[in-house]
Amino acid sequence: MGWEKIKLLLWLFKTDILVSSFSFGGGYVVLPMIRKYFVEEKGLFGEDELMDMAAIAQSSPGAIAINLATLCGKKTAGRIGAAVAGIGAVLPPLVILSFVSAFYEQMVSDPTVAAVLKGMEAGVAALIVDVVWYMSRIIAEKKEPLPVLMIPAAFAAAFIFELNALTVILGGAAVFVLLTKIKFKEKLRRVKTNA
Repeated sequence: MGWEKIKLLLWLFKTDILVSSFSFGGGYVVLPMIRKYFVEEKGLFGEDELMDMAAIAQSSPGAIAINLATLCGKKTAGRIGAAVAGIGAVLPPLVILSFVSAFYEQMVSDPTVAAVLKGMEAGVAALIVDVVWYMSRIIAEKKEPLPVLMIPAAFAAAFIFELNALTVILGGAAVFVLLTKIKFKEKLRRVKTNA
């Protein structure tokens, strides 16, 4: 293993520890940070690849943040990169949860801790809005009307009509399958016409 690979693995480990340490609020909160470090600063892969990895991380069992970090590590430095990134993503929550569980009784009754957690809720909400905006922009750039319309439709189904998440996901999957079939038939028709 060359020095460049070792430097890349050290950067990967440091970056995943940083992302995991400062991304409270769930898996989607890591997306802007991963985009910043991996896509914008280092150019290790493109935005479309990041969106594909985010979709795979979401549909795989386990925590989205750790799945995404592992996929980014694999894309960046192969299997060893996946292992290094996974360890880097797991360490901060492991340390934080160990600390919190050791002092849980004292922390739960502390008004300062409650105030800090309330403040973090606002930050997490802002990060999630940023992720939704980013994902919507990527989808809108493809200039396909159906996926663009699915975003407000999924929001309306979940928050206005109060459908459960599984129904919304299955509905989105059905629309995707239908859209894929239509595109495939159209492509097949064009091939037959040109032949």
